[in-house]
Amino acid sequence: MATSLDFITFVAEQVSGAGDDIRYRKMFGEYMLYCEGRPVFLICDDTVYVKQIPETMRVFADHGITPDAGIPYDGARPHWILDIENRVLATDMARMLARVLPVPKPKKRRV
Repeated sequence: MATSLDFITFVAEQVSGAGDDIRYRKMFGEYMLYCEGRPVFLICDDTVYVKQIPETMRVFADHGITPDAGIPYDGARPHWILDIENRVLATDMARMLARVLPVPKPKKRRV
């Protein structure tokens, strides 16, 4: 089951307070949500995933949440599953990830 366009627009609306530049991009039938140019959420099968890094655990802990782990697609590393219904948590997570994650390197153009 692929992620629906309705779901990805809902996710973008939920974190609209995290920054001025909230975008999403379709990738391999699923989506990546970007905040301030950084890839913050992976959305697969209408589920929002975040990287398992110390900073994400701190945000979950600050909200008193123990996250569930999941595998977004075959061959992927485990990620934390984010409760996108919790707008404050989702916004805090997007804002924090936009601060700590690197901006993707531009792809070289083929000649």
